[in-house]
This record gives sequence, structure tokens and C-alpha cells, in this order.
Amino acid sequence: MKNRITLCIALLLTSIVNAAVSAEPYAIRLDKSVMIPMRDGIRLSTDLYFPDGASGKLPTVLLRTVYNKNDTLDWNKVYRKLVSKGYVVAIQDIRGRYESEGGYIVAQKRRGDGNDTLDWLTSQAWSNQKVGTAGCSYLGETQVVMAATKHPKHTAAIPMSAASGYYAPGRAWQSFSGGVFELAQTAGWFAGSGSQVFYGPPSNVDRSEWFKSPAAQLFQMAPTIDFPAYMKFLPTLPTATILERAQMPPSEYKQWASSAPDGDFFRNKDLANADDSFDVPAIFFDNWYDYGPSITFKMFEQFERTATSRKAKNNQYVIVGPGTHCDFTESTDDFIVGERNLGNASLDYSEIQLKWYDYWLKGNQDALAAMPKVQYYLMGKNEWRSSEVWPLANTRPTAWYLHSQGTANSRLGDGSLALQPPTSPTTTTFNYDPENPVPSLGGHTCCTGSDKEAGAFDQSEIELRDDILVFTSDEVSTGIEVTGQIKALLYVSSSAVDTDFTVKLVDVYPDGRAFNIQEGAVRMRYRDSLATAELIQPEKVYEIAVDLNVTSNYFGAGHRIRIEVSSSNFPRWERNLNTGGNNYDETAGVIAQNTLHLSADYPSQIILPIIPAKN
Repeated sequence: MKNRITLCIALLLTSIVNAAVSAEPYAIRLDKSVMIPMRDGIRLSTDLYFPDGASGKLPTVLLRTVYNKNDTLDWNKVYRKLVSKGYVVAIQDIRGRYESEGGYIVAQKRRGDGNDTLDWLTSQAWSNQKVGTAGCSYLGETQVVMAATKHPKHTAAIPMSAASGYYAPGRAWQSFSGGVFELAQTAGWFAGSGSQVFYGPPSNVDRSEWFKSPAAQLFQMAPTIDFPAYMKFLPTLPTATILERAQMPPSEYKQWASSAPDGDFFRNKDLANADDSFDVPAIFFDNWYDYGPSITFKMFEQFERTATSRKAKNNQYVIVGPGTHCDFTESTDDFIVGERNLGNASLDYSEIQLKWYDYWLKGNQDALAAMPKVQYYLMGKNEWRSSEVWPLANTRPTAWYLHSQGTANSRLGDGSLALQPPTSPTTTTFNYDPENPVPSLGGHTCCTGSDKEAGAFDQSEIELRDDILVFTSDEVSTGIEVTGQIKALLYVSSSAVDTDFTVKLVDVYPDGRAFNIQEGAVRMRYRDSLATAELIQPEKVYEIAVDLNVTSNYFGAGHRIRIEVSSSNFPRWERNLNTGGNNYDETAGVIAQNTLHLSADYPSQIILPIIPAKN
């Protein structure tokens, strides 16, 4: 009897131990540098991270990267956790990058390569036939482009900061704004990451085996980049040869800098576009101080509208936080974006991702609780808000008119902003000198190499310049929420045959600090068409629409709304040399005398999406 009791206890303890062991997270087993064949014979190197000891058919989460797969697993703590929870995580160097074969051209052959990769993954004996996709920035855009193929095994997606994957005319890869070249962002990316040169083993050596060898771990696959040397050339002319003169590796940069914003060069890129339909449930993540939240909302809308199944149509979501590019901070008491304290912006981004994959790839119906279609952070009020539609159902587009008696130059001038249009005609003028452009300070970019490339910074010192027209409202008596698309309508003229106009929305705090909220630009030669240039007639008045993209900002009681109008924001945007020439290959410019017209006939204004206060 005693022996039977002892045996039962032993069996019970063994059962408990086994249960505890099975509940432990899986260790990671790496199958490195697997060469997956594409339809044209090119092979793409892919690392497969397996949950060691997991049995049965397994779901897969795929990341396709331009930035070297060997460094990617820990970019997001979710990826390692997915493996520990029983997922296979596949991380692939895209065509022509690092370990993968082929030549690298930005945004080419991505649909076919994505489809072929999905075919291979789901043909493996361990696959449960469900593949989710993950990743931010370039890794986000590869998801969007893949989604346009509607591969039946592409089961769920989380495109993060993925606006560069969608072709909006004149905004290819987010490299232009209103026809103005995004110089610092585009040149910075190509300088740091755009190389078309990579080193590997000799052609007679098996690439897969070689990259698994200890020697390969010490091998440098990409050329050494002297980024500080590039930064010294960034302010120089001509624009198109900055990287060449900085002795950066060969890349496509020169073609990007010298092509029309909506020309054939960009139209032929493999980007998702307005003609595509989609059929994959997706959560889009973005941030207000990133370069593409307006495109993120456009993709969210198109994924839902064009969905070819009810499942996909009913499962499109978007989450927009207050941060910068790929900055999805999970928990903080004081979230500083640039210099602006935006309070506690906590959101459990990791848990949202894990539950999303568990629901779609593992069939865990309890994983995904009811989630609003739209979640957004209201800056200034510093709280998360939600909605089932975008634009918000109660949006009231409201015009705020620019006023001046003729000297709105700088924040010390007489420029004002009011809900009533001007009654007496006036103009206010500034001289724009391309040799002394307005310096960039924060904003909505990435990859520039500057420590103040993005976010909110106090603009008050820059606003002392005479080449910035400043228009400021009275103090707001009750708070005003601005959430949605912003547009300015300006009436302008110039002494030059071509020039730029820039607009910035600013939140002025009671203590005088002036934080940038959003901004936009128009190059006058592209005022009517981003595909075809047409110079302007000097001194003729033109109406221009300036797209300031989207935001969500609360102007609290005692704050003031401010608009800046100028002609440069350098080096974020390439400066216009005002000559009417190619601009990208010129080395000298002329000063333009630029004028803003303010009257009943020329009611220059900014249209803000006002959200009425809740009763």
C-alpha cells in the first residue's frame, strides 16, 4: 500500500513537472541563411527562428528587410516572444541586399518575391498554412505591397509606419511634398542605406553554407559609410550630386533627386496604389510626427473599401500615437517628442501585436477583444481617443483667415489669425534668398542624421526672421481640438518664375514657446500638376492649395494658434533656386521677392478640422 502511495505521488509530481515544463516558453532554434528560390532563379537568404521542441503545424510571421536580417530579431521585443510562444519567425534579406542574390533596385520585383516567399513557407511540412507579416518602415511597406497581391495564405498584417509603400501621386516613397524634394530624408536614407554594392563569397562557393560559417560572422557585407562626410556635403550644390561628391556607394539617389514628382520613374516603382484591392486583416500603426500618417489613413480606408472578403472588410484598424518614425513607446509618464512633453502616452503595443497574431494565426478566438477601428492620441490634451470612422464623424472644417497691415514679417510683426475674412485689401512681402534659407527644426521626417530631425521644437527664435510671415490668433478661451486633414489656401505672387511656399501650423503656449504641429509646401511650377512643370508669370497672383497632412492637437485655454508662411525649410526640403531651371543640377540661385495677398478677393486661409467639445 505504501509503495502504491509513493508511486502515485511520484506520478503526480512527474505530471506537475511535465506540465510546468510544457508551460515554459520555447527556446529558439535558428535555421540560418536558407536560400529560398524565386521564380526567376534568384535566391533570397532567409533566417528561420523555430520554437525548439514545438510539435504540430506552426504559424509563421514573416519580415522582409532591406537592413540586414542578422540584426533584426531584436528590433521589436515581440519577434523573440513570438518564437517563445510557438511561432516560426522568418526574416529575409530582400533581393540584392546583404546575403540575398540579385541586384538591388528600390521598390522593384517585390510583389513576385513576396508571393514566392509565401509559397515556399506554406509548402513546408511544419507550416499550418497561415502567415502573418510584421515590421516597421521599409519592413512595413513590404507588407503593403505584398497585400496588394492578395495571396491566399497572407492571413494577417501589422504595417507600421508603412506610408512609403503606397504610391500617392507626387508622394512616391514620401520623397516629395507639394512638388518639393524631401532632400534631407531621401539623401540621408540613400547615404546610409541605399548602397547597391554588397560583398559575398566567390561565385563558386555555396552561399547558404558560407553564410553559416564562423568566418562569415566576421565578414563585412556592406561598404563602410562615412556619414559625417556626407553631412558636410548636404548643404552644398548641386543637389543631384551630393552623394556622388561625398563618395557614397552607388545608389539610385541621383534619379530620385532629378525626376518629376509624379513622373514615369516613380510610377514604374512596385508600390501599392489606388488601383489595387486587398484581402488581409490589418492593423496600421503610425505617429503624428512621422512622415506619412495621412497616407496611413488612406491605406486604412482603401484596405477596407476594396476588401474582397467580408473578413478583411470588417477587420481594418489604425492606431496613431504622438511619436516620431517607428517610435511606439509602450509606457512612460512623460513622453517627450522633440522638446514637447506629451504626458503619459502609454499603450501596450506589444500586447496588441501578440493578440492579433494569436487570433488570426492560431485561431484563439478569446485573444482579440472588441477594438475600436481608430485609436488616436490627442496631443495637448494628452489622452487616447477612439472612433469607428475616419475622418471623425463630427469634424467641422473651419477657415481661419490671415490678416496683416503689410508687415507680418517675423513674430514681432502685425500678422494675425481670425475667423473673419479680411475686408480691406493688403499684401505682405518677404525676400527669399536660397543662400540663406530658413533652417529646419523638428517636423515629420526620418533618416536625416540630425538629432532634431523630427518632433516638436520651440520655433520662437526662428520666427524672428524677416523671411517668415507669422500670423497668430488671440488666446483661445476654451480648448479647441484639431483632428484630421489640414489644408491652406493661399493667394501668392513672386518676382521669380518659380519659387516655393511653405506653411507651418504652430501651437503657442502661454509662456511663449511655439511648438510645430504640421507643415506643408508647394513648388510653384507644380501648383497644377505634379507630373508636368509650368513656370509662373512674375507678379501674377495665383491661388495655391498647400497640403499640411493630418494631425490631432488640442489647443488648450490660453494657447494661441499660429501660422508661418515662408519659402524654405532647409535641409528638410530642397531649396528652390528661383531660376526656373532644373534646380537639381544648378549651383546658383536668385533672390525672390514673394508676396502673400490678403483681402476679400484673396482670402488667404488655413482650414482646420475642428472637433466640437463633448457636452
